[in-house]
Amino acid sequence: MPFGSRFVPSAARSRKSGTKPQQPAARVQRPRQAPADKFEQRRSELARATLQTLADLGYARTSLREIAQNSEYSHGVLHYYFSDKQDLISCSIREYKTKCATRYDDVVASARTVAELVSGFLGKLVETLREEAPMHSLWYDLRTQALFEDSFIDDVIEIDHLLQDMVWRVVVRYAELEGRAPATTPEAAYALLDGLFQRALLRQTAADDNAAADLRQQVETLMPLLLGPVRSSA
Repeated sequence: MPFGSRFVPSAARSRKSGTKPQQPAARVQRPRQAPADKFEQRRSELARATLQTLADLGYARTSLREIAQNSEYSHGVLHYYFSDKQDLISCSIREYKTKCATRYDDVVASARTVAELVSGFLGKLVETLREEAPMHSLWYDLRTQALFEDSFIDDVIEIDHLLQDMVWRVVVRYAELEGRAPATTPEAAYALLDGLFQRALLRQTAADDNAAADLRQQVETLMPLLLGPVRSSA
């Protein structure tokens, strides 16, 4: 402002000019996260970030310190958010498998023919066997440890139910498209498919080039056996 000029408040200037004074912009109030929510969110982030390290090392060869040495996070950070390696592994595998439990939902929702459903389902099944074998190995490792570690039991049972429901949604849609009813239970269908997958995973881990193709053929052969007779149109 040049020397000698007279300062006129903006409100006075507005009165002289006939314009209304500008009101300060209202501040947007953003809801604050509760400390407990932030803590759980951070646990989830760390669990996802260290999942690959856990999958590479396996349950028996890991400790929080070893996980820290093979990841970008310090031992102190991991120890602050997780009481021990069981806590971290449970959280990590729950994050992964919860996402996996919706793997085939798009196929189920979009399939309009039996061929579309079977092709889409088998394609994703073979894809995850080939591309995510270490993650699945960690899951089976954890599921076995639940027979000996009480701290894993609740998480394993919960995840198993999610995967069972995932498989059953495929079976139900397959039955609808075939015009037949399922001839088995959700538990039995899951056990049969899971058994074939685990055996194929073992072969895939052993660098068996035919593991994925054989799994595809075996599941394709199994699927009709999960259904009852064709429904009568009468």
